[in-house]
Order: sequence, then structure tokens, then C-alpha cells
Amino acid sequence: MGEKAGRRRPGPLAGLLVAVVVAAGCLGGGLDQGEPGQPGPRRSGQPASPGADSTRADGTTSVAEFKQDFSDAVGIAERYWTDRFRDSGKQFRPIRRVVPYTRSGEVSCGGEGLPRNNAVYCSAGDFIAYDVNWSVGAFRQVGDAFLFYLLGHEYAHGVQVRLGIRYNFTIQQELQADCMAGAYIGDNVRSGTLTLAEGDLDEFREGLLAVGDDPNQPWFAEGSHGTAEQRTDSFFRGYENSLDACGLG
Repeated sequence: MGEKAGRRRPGPLAGLLVAVVVAAGCLGGGLDQGEPGQPGPRRSGQPASPGADSTRADGTTSVAEFKQDFSDAVGIAERYWTDRFRDSGKQFRPIRRVVPYTRSGEVSCGGEGLPRNNAVYCSAGDFIAYDVNWSVGAFRQVGDAFLFYLLGHEYAHGVQVRLGIRYNFTIQQELQADCMAGAYIGDNVRSGTLTLAEGDLDEFREGLLAVGDDPNQPWFAEGSHGTAEQRTDSFFRGYENSLDACGLG
């Protein structure tokens, strides 16, 4: 997947999403409050360079490719939601910051340090924070499809805040964000902004089937994201039917 180019890299998408989405879990739905700690502010669309010592290219992808694809993913999300809000007669305010970090606790949200291997939208500070080394590792394993799904999901949480959407249960927030991420990707594919390589949809489906909550986790528990089937259905409803399927009205 790429902007105006179908770039395909080796590696199972299912393995990526298991390692990334399940482990990260959006830190409870991306609705925690707080301002980011160090490093300093960075405007959305301008991610930091990954650290050279811990992110050397391993022969599959390069740091330069990661930086470019990450920047593309953020920029496309900003344009997508700007256009959608304009269509509704509203003005969209892009997410204020994209904050990279490399160490546990380096960035805080609501007074709580973010752990490694995570990505989260934090509402009061209006920022997305992501573990650079973990993100680059997943990018190398699977490719840029990961970045577009990850940014699409976290950006969706920011849009939920802008629309005043707040559900009683985390699972409702998360499944809607999966649907919105699907719409963001699907609409951009249909418009020609993004191009899928052969087999990408199958990899998305396989990966999403692997990211559901533990079968023993109650659906109403804080932090629940939904079963494998629910998450897959939500993503592909958005992908196939755009935002009309996501219950934003």
C-alpha cells in the first residue's frame, strides 16, 4: 500500500497486528487526558526521525521509507477528514501533535507514562504518541499497511472527540474506530490516493481475525476492543461502505 503506488513488502500482516494492535490496545480507547511529556511538540504530519542506533535498516525496509510512509499516512488522514468535515459544512481541526518516543514513561498521558510497544491518541493534549522502535520493527515485518491502519485507527479516536462521541463502553469506541479506519483506507483506495497490492485485502482480513480480545474477556470490561469477528466486520463495513456504516450520524 502506498500513496499513488502499490508497494508490497514481505511478512505476514496477521503477525504484525497480533504484535501491535493487541499489545498496544490503544491504551483504553485513546481517550486518556493529558499533555505529552518529552520529547517536545511536533506538528502533525512531521514525525520525528527514528533513532539511528536502534532502527538501522535490516535489509527489508529503510528508515527513510518508514519516515516517508508515516508522513504520507498522517497527511492523507488530515486531508481525508478535512474533506469529510467540509462535506458536512464543518471545519476540521487536525490533530495537534504526533509525538514519537523510545522509552517507557518518556511520554505521559493523564499523568501516566506510556509503555513501550504502544500507540495512543490522548484527547486533552490532542496528540498521537507512538513508540518509534516498535513501529519501525512492525513496518519492517509487514510494511506500510501497518502504518495506514495504525494512523487510521488512532486518528479516528481524535475525530470521535471532535464530534463529541463518547460511548459508555470501550468496545463501542474501538469498533467504531476500526470502522472509521476501514473507511479512511477504502475511500482513499477508491479515489486512487492509495493503491493496494495483490493480496493486501486478504492480509487485512487475516490480520484482523487475529486481533480480537481474549475469549474470556467480558465485552463490557474497560479496554475491550471486540472479538476477532467484531473487529473484522467493523473494519470491512467501513472499507466497503465508507463512513455511512460507522454510525457517526
